[in-house]
Amino acid sequence: MINRIILMIMDSAGIGALPDAGEYGDLGVNTLGHTAEAVGGLKAPNMASLGLGNIAPLKGVEAASQPKGAFGKMAEVSAGKDTTTGHWEIAGCILERPFSTYPQGFPREVIEEFETRIGRKTLGNVVASGTVIIEELGAEHMKTGYPIVYTSADSVFQIAAHEEVIPIEEQYRMCETAREMLVGEHAVGRVIARPFIGQPGSFKRTERRHDFSLKPVKPTILDKMMEKGLAVMAVGKIKDIYADRGITHHLAAKSNMDGVDKTLEFMEKGERGLIFTNLVDFDMLYGHRNNAKGYAEALEAFDGRLPEIFAGLKADDLLIITADHGCDPTSEGTDHTREYVPLLVYGQDIKSGVNLGVRKSFADVGATIGQVFGIDLGVGTGFLKEIQRDK
Repeated sequence: MINRIILMIMDSAGIGALPDAGEYGDLGVNTLGHTAEAVGGLKAPNMASLGLGNIAPLKGVEAASQPKGAFGKMAEVSAGKDTTTGHWEIAGCILERPFSTYPQGFPREVIEEFETRIGRKTLGNVVASGTVIIEELGAEHMKTGYPIVYTSADSVFQIAAHEEVIPIEEQYRMCETAREMLVGEHAVGRVIARPFIGQPGSFKRTERRHDFSLKPVKPTILDKMMEKGLAVMAVGKIKDIYADRGITHHLAAKSNMDGVDKTLEFMEKGERGLIFTNLVDFDMLYGHRNNAKGYAEALEAFDGRLPEIFAGLKADDLLIITADHGCDPTSEGTDHTREYVPLLVYGQDIKSGVNLGVRKSFADVGATIGQVFGIDLGVGTGFLKEIQRDK
């Protein structure tokens, strides 16, 4: 009997273009495949042992002759390719229409209302890389005190400000103001605080980023678990992505490695329920910055921590490793990419070597969690029966 699930999201680790990727400008993308090729081969023996190389060809990752896990890949049903959409679908909330995006910047009336509410003018209002825009506008921001507003191909309203110019709590209040505004016609998926420090020419973003998400439009597996009195332990930005809904415990994470540490910390507690971890560095530090080498190194570092996670698994634990979208660091742009995501499943009480095939929705993960805890999610096709050992 399974009593606890550890669900780990390798943020942006897609494994090949979805059939409709061309509609998103993403023909031929493959985050893991192209990253492996770019570095001459990926060294990920622990994920390989679970069956990563059995899902799709990955240079350096051999297909296991006897995988000790179950493996497959999942397609995204929801419209979009952003963090919120992917995570919501994993938890059983499928979006038929994508969140609003602003490739030309936000409408003047939106910016004017925001400026009126916060009592300051703003800078930017363009589509930009976060590291680039603070180098371009950081000095003017420090001189004027005006926050920098920018967006991307994702549905985000981002506010960058120097911590010594606009204190962090005031930055968060500005984000809360924007979150209150951006509903209805202009309902962006996330408002994000992007604090930084330093001087012109040497600005550095800090770890006090904070996401202010919309609340899921329908109940998720997290909500339903909490209603049943089960623990939902969130690591990293999971709490933000679900707007703090359906979460019973939370630990912030400064990095992928800190996220693994916090996951292990929760694993030691032994509560029945779900440990849900987002490892953001793949996406934030490497995918969006077209840094294939850094992406590969981060994958290898995570792979190197898996023996600790395996050792921490109890006999009634189930480990699921997947992703929420792609962000191919070798693609021309710096945006997320519309991709399948890998699915690796492992536990002492499950069959080894099970090919879960191509799942029709990310929601199959949420449906499987529901099967474990006697919850009918209503969407997705659970795979618990496929992986459970015969009694």
